Amino acid sequence: MKNPATDTFNRPLHDLRISVIDRCNFRCPYCMPEKEHYQFLEKEEWLTFEEIFRLVKIFIQLGTSKIRLTGGEPLLRPNLSQLVAQLAQIPALEDLALTTNGSLLSEYAKSLKTAGLKRLTVSVDTLDENVFKIMSGHKGSLKKVLQGIRQAEKAGFDSIKINVVIKRGVNDHTILDLVDYFRKTKHVIRFIEYMDVGNCNHWQSKYVVTTREIVNLLQKHYTLKNLPANYFGEVAERYQIVDLFHPGCGTGYGEVGFISSISQPFCHSCTRARLSADGKLFTCLFASKGTDLKTPLRKGESNKTILDIIQNAWKKREDRYSELRSKLLASHQTPAKVEMFQIGG
Repeated sequence: MKNPATDTFNRPLHDLRISVIDRCNFRCPYCMPEKEHYQFLEKEEWLTFEEIFRLVKIFIQLGTSKIRLTGGEPLLRPNLSQLVAQLAQIPALEDLALTTNGSLLSEYAKSLKTAGLKRLTVSVDTLDENVFKIMSGHKGSLKKVLQGIRQAEKAGFDSIKINVVIKRGVNDHTILDLVDYFRKTKHVIRFIEYMDVGNCNHWQSKYVVTTREIVNLLQKHYTLKNLPANYFGEVAERYQIVDLFHPGCGTGYGEVGFISSISQPFCHSCTRARLSADGKLFTCLFASKGTDLKTPLRKGESNKTILDIIQNAWKKREDRYSELRSKLLASHQTPAKVEMFQIGG
């Protein structure tokens, strides 16, 4: 029986993002820059699949209905399809998704689909091979990522979300190329404002390209039609693109979304919790500290005890960093934050 949890702003706990590994084979400068030194978890410190499965069932009792597997790069976690298959068997779970950089997708797309994964999100920050190398820390291959997307299509993922982090002076000149490429497919492009997640990306506001700037650019080439939100707490502002200038490309209809954490914060409707690979519960992407769930799990505490720990953490939740960002930055009170690769995006 569900006992829905709400926080101090009456925000429900609908979504759980689970980092299955803190390692990544890319070194994207906005997340995990190459120049930094990283101390990764030992494998024994990762939550086991059984522990994740148990926690998910507990979260569902508190109202969670959507799970997203993240990293680091989640496909680096051995035998991940086994976890997907376990989670897919939970009747109350309405959605099961995964976010990946796409580099290993050709190898695993079919097994993930067979195991029961419902949706995929792939990060593709540019279609320019040279820029892609820069944005992956010279670790990634654009050709390999696009091959992975094609293999995912063949496996049955017909509508993939394409995440694009835009950084001024780096890949902002390639926006139209991305739109032109993916508008001809069923995939959904989502432009994400460059965020001050973690500490190692040395974020500066001058590198942020706002949603409004991108919308203005697209409106010079396409007609954009507003689309309603699919559900409460959806982070992306959605539009349909009506292509007026390339009649030879078929209908020219597509969807594009914008995640505007910097210019249009959406803390008031945030329903997402995050679980790190070592079992810490974070109630915000910009949080400093998490609540340890692994220790009570491995001490043999009851499901009721662990449920109470989660519920109490969520009930006390006051997080709204993005809405307070300007004041915090102006007062130089910005606390150290958990890194994105530790808790997923």
